[in-house]
Amino acid sequence: MQRRHLLTLAAAAAASQAPAFADTRPLRLVVPFPPGGATDITGRAISEPLARLLGQPVVVDNKGGAGGSIGMAEVARAAPDGLTLAVATVSTHGVNPAVYKKLPYDPIKDFAPVTELVKAPGVLVVNAGLPVKDYAEFLRYLKANPGKLSYATPGTGTIGHMWGELFKSATGTFMLHIPYRGAGPALNDVVGGQVMVYFDQVAASLPHIQSGKLRALAVSWNKRLEVLPNVPTYGELGLNVCNEPSWFGLVAPAGTPKAAIVRVQEAVVRALKEPAVRERLAAQGLFATGTSPEEFGAEIKSEIEKMQRVSAYAKITLD
Repeated sequence: MQRRHLLTLAAAAAASQAPAFADTRPLRLVVPFPPGGATDITGRAISEPLARLLGQPVVVDNKGGAGGSIGMAEVARAAPDGLTLAVATVSTHGVNPAVYKKLPYDPIKDFAPVTELVKAPGVLVVNAGLPVKDYAEFLRYLKANPGKLSYATPGTGTIGHMWGELFKSATGTFMLHIPYRGAGPALNDVVGGQVMVYFDQVAASLPHIQSGKLRALAVSWNKRLEVLPNVPTYGELGLNVCNEPSWFGLVAPAGTPKAAIVRVQEAVVRALKEPAVRERLAAQGLFATGTSPEEFGAEIKSEIEKMQRVSAYAKITLD
């Protein structure tokens, strides 16, 4: 009798760890950028535990191009059957809607938000050869030398461009925008001293900060980062409008059944609590979050509104 009771308890415990129901059809996770970047790293970090928790294969599908627009347009057209997801970013669901006259998707109407996955703190860096040791000296230098400094970006209408223009509008300063064809060339020229200023995610610039080639002046986070304990947040410097990090999240095609969205969202939140997942993301400067669909939807709308204000200020429009 006691043995039967123990077996019953064991079976119940096993059942509690298994998916409520399993769908053996593969779940397609579209990453709208090429392999190797932060968006791809985020998607792949969550795909493995998500497959395990759902009891369902998860296939990562990179569909890069046009600032994420190609991949997102494909997801917008996908059947809302619960088998397609995409990693949305500040670029695809904030910057693109604000700067492009025409997009092949509507960031609100064409998608159902699922959850935020991670936040990624940003950093303002300057070449170590610039004669400023901290943010206060940098600001004084800018105001005393309007237009003397330039800032590099991965291209016109990218998140780096928007961060730069947001900073200029918040501080009343002027720097010349130098667009590059990608983050790699832009960062390399700042490290080399051809351009002096760069607005980046911490993860990409950190090795150059640690080597002494770049100097970090401010970060966008709710507190000082452990890896940069001597660098103040924008909030500390009185620039709360610049203190919001970027984010990555999951969306599904509009019309996807609520039950399917909740099933994925709950599994993702569980996955993001796993130490191995959190550590893998943190190693890339990405901090696991996990929110409700409603919270993530509100964040997307807020991001679009913010980027629309920046676009209007800087007169940034793309065909």
